[in-house]
This record gives sequence, structure tokens and C-alpha cells, in this order.
Amino acid sequence: MQNGIHFISGLPRSGSTLLSALLRQNPRVHASMTSPVGSLVNGLLRQMSQENETAVFIEDDQRSRILKACIEAFYGDLHPQKVVFDTNRQWTSKLPLLSKLYPKAKVICCVRNPAWVLDSIERLTRENPLEPSGIFKFDTTGTVYSRAEGLMSGTGMVGFALNCLREAVFDPRRERLLLVRYESLTRDPRTTLNAIYDFIGEAPFEHDPDNIEQDFEALQFDARIGAPGLHVVGSKVRSKVRPTLLPPDLFHKYENDAFWERPPEIPEGVMVV
Repeated sequence: MQNGIHFISGLPRSGSTLLSALLRQNPRVHASMTSPVGSLVNGLLRQMSQENETAVFIEDDQRSRILKACIEAFYGDLHPQKVVFDTNRQWTSKLPLLSKLYPKAKVICCVRNPAWVLDSIERLTRENPLEPSGIFKFDTTGTVYSRAEGLMSGTGMVGFALNCLREAVFDPRRERLLLVRYESLTRDPRTTLNAIYDFIGEAPFEHDPDNIEQDFEALQFDARIGAPGLHVVGSKVRSKVRPTLLPPDLFHKYENDAFWERPPEIPEGVMVV
């Protein structure tokens, strides 16, 4: 196994937490929920921009070294001993940057029909009726329609991630992407994981989908933002079929946004599991 840094991105409620839990079964791999790295990178980029008058003294090579140093310092106790997967929904909007910093890095994009993503978030909201959620800025006056509209806006939790994904799929560097369908991960996790290992050039590992360990730090994060259960994973990988909570008109409004399910709309070079 080589040592490297890769990235997990894509849509929320689409399997990234489950994928990380499975990858952590491999002692040579580190993966977790969304880390602070993306925010740190954004902060550094802004501070090194012309918004800061002293940025005139910073060359592009220096910018690259500073950004890489930030990422590698964060994972200094793990990398290069382990293959690291950093998770953040914004990475799909930063393919040009990632390709410059890590020419061999790949981005695993977890995807799920946006209508079912909204359904999953709505279900979580209704399971916690006594706890206003930070997902909706602790607003207590919304309806399923206003919540869906906010989530799907360009700056919303789902709409932003979907736009980032579209941007990446049509970027010239799209060969770095592997789109992993939620259904593929939950129905056939071993085959899906083998496809990921093959994509990043690593040896396969015998995972156990029937013995998943929960990341308890993630549960503390969920409680802090008023969204208990956001990063909960079951002890076993299971594919569940259930009716949607969304009103039919709302579900139909967004179900066609799963553009990766229509191969003619995907440019050549994009791989989908």
C-alpha cells in the first residue's frame, strides 16, 4: 500500500459516514466525518489573497507550500504512516486546487437522489421534535416545504453540495472523481470498497460490513449542533426500502436532480459505482 492523502466529498446523507466507518476497519487507513481542514484551507486562501495588502510578498509556490503544510500538519500523527481520507462537501469545488497540491489525490463522491437526501434530513428532524436543529439555524417556524427550499438553495446544505458536484463532474480534472452511489454502498459494500481501492491504486482489504463501529466524537458533534443522529451508523450495513415522508409534489420536484443516473448527461471520464 502506498501512503497518500485522498478526499471524500459529495452530498450529505449519502453514505460518507458509513464509508468512513468501513474504511477505518483497515488499519492502514484513516477516515472520519467532516474535518476542520476545509475551513482552514479557505481561511488561508483568503488571508493570502489581495484582500491582505501584505499578500504582495507571497508567491504561488509559497501559497502551495503553506496550504500543504496546513493539511499535513493536521494529519501529522497519521500521515504518512496511513492513507488519509479527509471529508468535506466543498472538495468537489476545489479540484484545481487539490490537483495542484496533490497530483495523485482522488476524490470519492458519495451520491444519492436529492429527493431521498431531503427525506433523510426531514426524517431526522421529525425524530427530534423537542430539539431545534442547527441545520435550520434553530428556526422553529418552518414547514417541510420551507426546509426543503432552504436545503436546496445555492447556499443550502444540499444545494451547495449538489452544485459543487456538478462543477467537479464537468471540470477537465474529472478523472479524479469516483461517484459512489448510496445504493451501491449499502447493497454491496465489499464490491464498492474494492472499486474504491482499485481507483486509488491501493490493495484491497477484507472488510466486515456486519461489525461497524460508531465514531463517538461524531455523536458529540451532532449533539452540539442540535441534530442527534446525523452521523449515526448502524452496527451492520443494511439496505432499507421505505416510503418517503415528503409530500409527492415535493419529492417529484427534486428526484430528477440525480443527473449521475442518466449516463448521457455525464461527460466521458467520470466513473460511477
